[in-house]
Amino acid sequence: MTTVRTPTGERIRLDQRAVAELETSLRGELVGPADSGYETHRRVWNGSIDRYPALIVRCAGVADVVDAVRFARRVGLAVAIRGGGHSFPGLSVCDGGLVIDLSLMKGVRVDLASRTVRAQAGVRLGELDRETQAFGLAVPAGIVTHTGLAGLTLGGGIGWLMRRYGLTIDQLLSVDLVTADGELVKASAQENSDLFWGIRGAGGNFGVVTEFEFQLNPVGPEVLAGPLIWPMEQSAEVLRFYRDWITDVPDELTTIVVHRKAPPLPTLPPELHGLPIVTVICCYAGPVEEGERVVQPLRAFGSPLIDLCTRRRFVEHQAMFDASFPEGWWYYFRSCDVATLTDEVIDITAEHAQRIRSPLTAFPIFHLGGAVGRVGDDETAFNGRTAGHTFNINATTATRDGFQEEREWSRSFWSALQPHHSGIYVNFLMEEGQQRVRDAYGTTKYDRLRALKRRYDPDNFFRLNQNIPPA
Repeated sequence: MTTVRTPTGERIRLDQRAVAELETSLRGELVGPADSGYETHRRVWNGSIDRYPALIVRCAGVADVVDAVRFARRVGLAVAIRGGGHSFPGLSVCDGGLVIDLSLMKGVRVDLASRTVRAQAGVRLGELDRETQAFGLAVPAGIVTHTGLAGLTLGGGIGWLMRRYGLTIDQLLSVDLVTADGELVKASAQENSDLFWGIRGAGGNFGVVTEFEFQLNPVGPEVLAGPLIWPMEQSAEVLRFYRDWITDVPDELTTIVVHRKAPPLPTLPPELHGLPIVTVICCYAGPVEEGERVVQPLRAFGSPLIDLCTRRRFVEHQAMFDASFPEGWWYYFRSCDVATLTDEVIDITAEHAQRIRSPLTAFPIFHLGGAVGRVGDDETAFNGRTAGHTFNINATTATRDGFQEEREWSRSFWSALQPHHSGIYVNFLMEEGQQRVRDAYGTTKYDRLRALKRRYDPDNFFRLNQNIPPA
């Protein structure tokens, strides 16, 4: 036996021969607490997460993933799976266990004949867009380019193109997945279809997805996109107009409402920096000229402080939020779906937005509907296709300073909205307990997922996630 000691002083006893065999087999890298890269590779996007794994396997390919899973089973280590490391509650790292790090697996292959793309599990959204937008094609996926494709997809995947092309999982054709037994299987509508149903919304509960195959869709490369900004004291009026305006906008238009203090970006005049604002950000995934006609009523409402909605490359717009959510800041989230922006929901939102203290806090309200709601509710494990809006009440500080106060603001806001909750998007859950996971799927789907878990992972080996225990 050998002892691995983490920086926290925890001693993990491991089979020395098993560790040596693992290290020898890998094409990638095995990193332990004594190695120079350990501090870098244990860190994740959310700076408030501070965990110390016993070992990190930086996988170079599927064979490394298979060996890592089998090793962890053999020595009895808990396993965390890391794709982009963007998990809000930090589930891509663990204390005293094994991290299977997929971030080196960056392969992307576009097939123009079939209009499909295959992407490995370490790919981030910006890397996927780089390859697909070269041909005027895209997968509907997210709003921050350094988000990992894997985690976003497995929870559903909302983003700028969802009202036209649906969730990320709605364009998913197949996956390659390593099971809890270390076997590689394929899941699609034709092969292991029950597993394919489950992974489309139930995260990493059933194995390690190593590769995704998606249908591609025409987008841009130029779109009409960007924010219109009003003073935050006009939030209630803006939201009431917005609620009425979006009732008949076409599916090509996806919008997100954001409340925050204006950041010191070069695109904003200095006199706006730090001013509390409400902004409606548009992305029209169709002909720009048509988008201009659709957006015109919004431009004409009130007196916007600034109008930055213009023709731009989709990849530029997709990166718009990157500076607002960098790696290493401290993040806390509470989230909920609501059916509609009622007057009471609007008044609660306007009131609590005024209480933001941190200059870094920015909470989005996503407009759903369109193609998201046209997929049958039973077709995937994802729940919430009939929701009108998703609130993601994000509290952010640069460091520990002020974090507790901002976190309490997020909780208070979420609680005030509680009478209007209609569901929860699983990718926006923190570590909130088993009942909240059940709520994310609803009783019927949750029970079906538990039965599926019993088939593919009866020992709950993959449990460091928004966990669904086997039936």
